[in-house]
Amino acid sequence: MPLVTTGELVTRAAHRRSAVAAFNIITLEHIEAVIAGAESAQTPVVLQVSENAVKFRYGRLLPLARAAVAAAERAGVPVALHLDHVQSDDLLRQAPGAGFSSVMYDAARLPYSQNLAATRAAADWAHAQGIWIEAELGQIGGKEGRPALDAHAPGARTDPDRARAFVAASGVDALAVAIGSTHAMTTRTATLDHDRLERLAAALDVPLVLHGSSGVPDAELTRAVAGGITKVNIGTALNIAMTGAIRTHLAAHPEAVDSRTYLSAGREAMVRAVAGIIRTLTSGTPAGA
Repeated sequence: MPLVTTGELVTRAAHRRSAVAAFNIITLEHIEAVIAGAESAQTPVVLQVSENAVKFRYGRLLPLARAAVAAAERAGVPVALHLDHVQSDDLLRQAPGAGFSSVMYDAARLPYSQNLAATRAAADWAHAQGIWIEAELGQIGGKEGRPALDAHAPGARTDPDRARAFVAASGVDALAVAIGSTHAMTTRTATLDHDRLERLAAALDVPLVLHGSSGVPDAELTRAVAGGITKVNIGTALNIAMTGAIRTHLAAHPEAVDSRTYLSAGREAMVRAVAGIIRTLTSGTPAGA
């Protein structure tokens, strides 16, 4: 079916007091697995391409983006395409022509005033192109090229009053908030600040986004969605599933040289992970059930 927009999926989820799952993709196997998992759950999904993924693909956005568009157009569920953690204005400006309906413009590494100014300029440009835009306030941490951060450190988490002012002044359509999760976690041990989430949800009239969700246990995710999180970003969980399955396959078949054999195992592991996470977000069912 035709691509849908991220804004449409997030708005629909907000009306249901649910959340849309947004999975970061790196390879064609990621794309196929996310769509297959979403089809299994019969639930719309967002495919996300991060700036780091573009760097991995020799700095070229279009090959992965076009593969995602082609797969989405043949999917049995609605699929949107989102450009994630964009810091480069040049990459930002490639979004409309590559099939993206939304971007996450990431200036959170900058001091507040510079973050606001850069995000306002990005939002003005994005809206002129019909692009839905997400930003980040607070310090979620864990991204490549940033100093290590304790998500529980004083000042790391998003302040509701400052967030209200930031959204009003920047004009963004959604806000990623720092409430205790961290990017690139390989253990599901994060504890979220649900009291802060409640205050953020009361203070803001835009959808709230949770980054670093791979490190958040099922019960915490379910509670976060009930508390107002409307878009949940997942990346590392897919890489854990894929890499683990490939390691297991190669250990059992040391003679294997055909990459299709171990990539198939990795892809199927990601399909199961996607379906489980979507169940958690849409029905409260634990991902391991």
